[in-house]
Amino acid sequence: MRFTCPAREIADAVANVQRVVSSKPPMPALGGILIQAKNGTVTLTGYDAEVGVHTSIAAGIEEEGELVLDAKRFSDILHKQQDVPVLIYGDQRARAGIEAGSFNCKIQGTPAEEYPALPDVEGGVALSVSVKKLREMIRQTVYAAAKSNETKPIHTGVKFTLSGGQLLLAAIDGFRLALRKEAINYTGEPLSFVVPQKALAEIMNIDVPEDAEVSVIPGARHISFEAGNFFIVSRLLDGEFMNYEAAIPMEFRTDATVNTALYLSAVDKLSPLIEEKLKSPVRTEFMPEQGTIDISCETAIGTARSSIGADISGDPLVVGFNNRFLMEALRACDTDEIRVKTASPLQPVLLLPPEGDHFLFMVLPVRLRDN
Repeated sequence: MRFTCPAREIADAVANVQRVVSSKPPMPALGGILIQAKNGTVTLTGYDAEVGVHTSIAAGIEEEGELVLDAKRFSDILHKQQDVPVLIYGDQRARAGIEAGSFNCKIQGTPAEEYPALPDVEGGVALSVSVKKLREMIRQTVYAAAKSNETKPIHTGVKFTLSGGQLLLAAIDGFRLALRKEAINYTGEPLSFVVPQKALAEIMNIDVPEDAEVSVIPGARHISFEAGNFFIVSRLLDGEFMNYEAAIPMEFRTDATVNTALYLSAVDKLSPLIEEKLKSPVRTEFMPEQGTIDISCETAIGTARSSIGADISGDPLVVGFNNRFLMEALRACDTDEIRVKTASPLQPVLLLPPEGDHFLFMVLPVRLRDN
């Protein structure tokens, strides 16, 4: 193997695939990046046995071949070079050389034969959605997915449901729920699957134009995403996803329309008084007659209070919130105003757009002392 390409181009490509490489790989070869030089193209692959990413760049190839180099070491070497042509070569014993300007180094790699192939995605029906739209949908839901040590593995991912020309994403962790739907060109049979957070993070990070289309192919056990010169493949999560529809309340006593940014800012201003280890709820008082939402907290550090205007109908109500959960839901809202609907201090609170139903964010309240 022997090829030449701009140092910055290959450094950026390596950075894009390095993110999926585990620091504690299940096998030595997976601690590296597979480099394949063929037909005027260099393809770089990172894989951790669950999520794989590969991307390609054009290169001047003098000798075709392939080998595996330690991901972190290879990335560190390339990012310290100037934006000059870099020569990379390898021999039959997987020893590699890297030359850029006056710089020259040799490192030991791993034979490409030891690198496992990415899984094939078979039996799936391809669908297409814009990168911008898919990223918006992921951003507005993935925050509510469970952490790996909190619940069943199935809830650490985001559920995709395809039905009736609509794509619905859902995430739930037992304390909040995020739903985001969008009309797409899909006329196949209803289909659902759960994608791990790590694969979704790669979709958010790959370097492709926002107006590009991403091809999504869900298979029986794996799913692939392809956009521009990037290809992502991931295993799907197994298990029974929570029946979240049954948890969404249908009747409400209080309905408030409020400016999203003002509500977020008011909660954020109280947050410095709330310690991570000793959570204190944010007290939110909906006051229809005054047309205000009063927000306050009382902690061992001190007290704080803020008030914002709102259009409120129904009963006055006092609800306690985990400040981080509420702020993450507010940040996910993509409308200038939102509707906040609740039935009681102990029932879930819904955040909805003023019109339509393209998102629904639900947050469980925190019991206040006087409740």
